[in-house]
Amino acid sequence: MDNSGTSERNPRPRFGWFRVAGVIGALFGLLTIREGGAVLFVDGPARVAAGDYVPFVLWFNFLAGFAYVIAGTGLVFGRPWAARVALVIAAATLGVFTAFGTHVIGGGAFEMRTVIAMTLRSVVWCSIAALSWRILR
Repeated sequence: MDNSGTSERNPRPRFGWFRVAGVIGALFGLLTIREGGAVLFVDGPARVAAGDYVPFVLWFNFLAGFAYVIAGTGLVFGRPWAARVALVIAAATLGVFTAFGTHVIGGGAFEMRTVIAMTLRSVVWCSIAALSWRILR
């Protein structure tokens, strides 16, 4: 057995942090879909509470929620393709965060909680991508 928790007979780890990360990622995705959908599709308290949301960030996060569920499920089952999905999520999140920063620098309205949420998403998915890539590739 090598230091990644694998053996020569079974190339996939039996259990690892990535399974826990997969559950967290999938649950995070379901919450993202629910919360983003409430702001996008329901004219009610969630939309009012959202304040000065940035539509392209909200749409990205809502759609990315589905990718979170897919990547999380793949990680739970130890699928190597899940590392690639996590990498795409991380890269896309950083790209949208950069575009959001440009929006803010340009004087666009925003909520501070968007900055916090995008920072959290970036850290979580960059971490999941980096670690799952090492283990599942």
